[in-house]
Order: sequence, then structure tokens, then C-alpha cells
Amino acid sequence: MLLSCLTMRAQYVPSAENIEARKQFDGFRFGIFLHWGIYSEFAQGEWYLNTGKLNKDEYAKAASCFYPIRFNASEWVKAFKASGAKYITFTSRHHDGFSMYKTHESDYNIVDATPFGRDVLKELSEACQQEGIQLHLYYSILDWIREDYPLGRTGHDTGRTLKPNYDSYFQFMKNQVRELLTNYPNVAGLWFDGYWDHDQDTIPFNWRMEEFYRYIHQLKPSCLIGNNHHITPIEGEDFQMFERDLPGENKAGYSGQAISKLPLEMCQTMNGMWGYKVADQNYKSVDELVTLIIRAAAKGCNLLLNIGPQPNGELPALALDRLQGIGKWMDSYGETIYSTQRGIDDATWGVTTKKGNTTYIHVLDKTCTQLDYAMDKRPKQVKDFLTGNVIKCKYDKKKKCVMIPLEGINGDPDRVITIIE
Repeated sequence: MLLSCLTMRAQYVPSAENIEARKQFDGFRFGIFLHWGIYSEFAQGEWYLNTGKLNKDEYAKAASCFYPIRFNASEWVKAFKASGAKYITFTSRHHDGFSMYKTHESDYNIVDATPFGRDVLKELSEACQQEGIQLHLYYSILDWIREDYPLGRTGHDTGRTLKPNYDSYFQFMKNQVRELLTNYPNVAGLWFDGYWDHDQDTIPFNWRMEEFYRYIHQLKPSCLIGNNHHITPIEGEDFQMFERDLPGENKAGYSGQAISKLPLEMCQTMNGMWGYKVADQNYKSVDELVTLIIRAAAKGCNLLLNIGPQPNGELPALALDRLQGIGKWMDSYGETIYSTQRGIDDATWGVTTKKGNTTYIHVLDKTCTQLDYAMDKRPKQVKDFLTGNVIKCKYDKKKKCVMIPLEGINGDPDRVITIIE
């Protein structure tokens, strides 16, 4: 019995700083995802090294001509702030193994391998501090070019010599993460991806995630850790993410896992791709994106909305247009989104969010003329959130239902959504 007690692993207990960071993160509700790397030069998305079956050495030549002359971290972050976003998640290293920051672990990084020679992460970090935007970092735990990475189900055609040594690769990741958390002190969260690369192994692969997470929390106890593994959260994780789906929906087929009690985040693209693809101009409308933010908030979930910056360093014009539209809506209605708790998320007429004793009813059905809303007792006041005008309602004591007339309110063609407070 004594031996078994001694060998039991200590359960993760988040620090007080981590708990506070979770609470803050849970109130953000809207963030910006950025997939940017040398893959943007090919304009075929972030997976092009793999999907194009390219040789890693030929692919790497893109670094020698990567010169995003129009990159301006301050302009980027100001545009994100104006959209109402509270944080950004930036790809520090994707599956192609190229680091978008100055690392001493490999010369294959934006400072040492490109004529641009600037640490874009440092510039983004400073801009985020200046504008009061929180900085999180995406980090790939799989690698399509390193010889010591144990081959999974992707990256088979890149021409590397395989010398799998996970101890070596694991140390490499720890060293890079240490750099990210010490050289960029305002990094508040780490977003891991690639765990699924070994989900078809005949012998289950041991990523040693719990050990990795303990190392990170020792470096920075407040650091929020999430992993896009599409399974139940692993010991040591601080938030749960869902790829291209709201929690519990799984329409895209990536995120059918049970919903935990951790803070929740959904990531989604503005168009169809994560990284820049020149042919993909199928951007979701402002109305669609605003509705997604609302539906996420009703589920107690943040929306991490992706943009794939262009190889010249500019954000796509259509992405900027959508950011401006979202920002205009958030300026008017952000109170019904930020720091709210989950409410009704699947009614025929729409959804609700809550803040204290106040409920915000988001009427998504523009044809709805009267809303019968269940309440245990008559509300103290019902009003149109936008104008503040009090709405005269009837309350049915037997049915415990307040009947809210929407004619003349919900019929405004300029409104994306009618919100009743």
C-alpha cells in the first residue's frame, strides 16, 4: 500500500494565478487566431508541405525569399482591438517546423532563415502590451521535417531521414516552450496542436503531455494550456477547445468529446482555410460571424476567429472588412457578450446570455412577432437593449411565462439581431 501511494502521480492543482487567469479568459468571449508562416508564400494553406507532397528542402527555399514588407504589428493589433477581440493566438511554430520567432533551438526561423530578419512575435508581443490585448501562442507538437520526430499519420512525403527519438524531440519542445515563456513575458496561454497525428498507432503513443504540462506550469503557473486533441481534457489542461464546432454540436466531425467544466473555446475560420489561400475568397458575412459569437456566448464559450495573413504581411481586405463589421456590432451590443454566463442555447427563436440578475434574449428569428419566455416570476423590467425603451409585457402566472411583443422591434431591417434585456 505504501509503495502504491508513493508511485501515484500528484493530481494537477491549478495555482491561484491560474484560476484567476481562467476567469479572465472565460469572460473574453472573442479572440483572433492567426495562421502565418512561410506557407503563406505558396498561397495554398498551412498544410501545403504535406498535401502538396513537397520535398522539405525545396519547401524550405521559401524562407530565403520571405520578406513581408507590409507587416505592421501595431496596425494588426489595433484592428483586432477595434473588432472587439480581447486576445490573439499566434502560430509560433506550425507542422512545417518553421519558427516564427527567434529561437536558439534551430536556424530554421524567421530571424535567421529569412531576409526579413525581424522577430515578428516580439513585435506582436509589444503591440499587444501597448493595446491591452492578451497574447496566446499556437505551438505544433508534430513536425514534418525533424528526423527525431516519431512518424505519425502525416508528413510521409517530405523526404526526411527518419531517426525517431522522442526523448530528443521532447527536450526540443521543452526548450522552445521555455524560450516562448521567458523571452515573451506577456504570453498568457499555449494552444497545442498535432496530438491527433498518432491517433491511428497500433500501440498507443505516449506524448508525455502531463509531464510537459507540469514543466510549463513550473515555468509559469498562470499560463493557460489547451490542446486541440479532440478528446476529453488531459490532466494539466486549463481550457477546452472545439475545432470548427460549438461545444456539443460536432457538425464538422472533429469535436465530439464531452464538455468539461473548464473554460471553453471554439476556433473557426473566416473563410475556409486557416493559412492564406489565394483562391479562397468565400468569407462568412458579418451577420454570420456575429451570430456565431452570440451562439458561442450562449454556450459559455469563446470564439477564436481565424485570419490567414498574406505573404506581404497584410491582413486580407475581406478579413479587415469583417473585423470592422464585428467591431461596429460589438460597440453597440458587447455588454450582452463579454463576461456573460451561458443561457438558453437552442430555442427556435434564438439564444440567451446572462450577467447577474439580467438576461439578454438574442432573437435570431427575424420572423418572430411575440416571444413567450418562461420565468418563475414577473420580471422587474423588460426593455429593448439598443434603445433602452421599456416594453410593455403580459405575465401569465399559471404558465409562468412573460409574453414579449416584438412587432416594431424585431422588424427593423438594419438590425442583425434584436436583443431584449
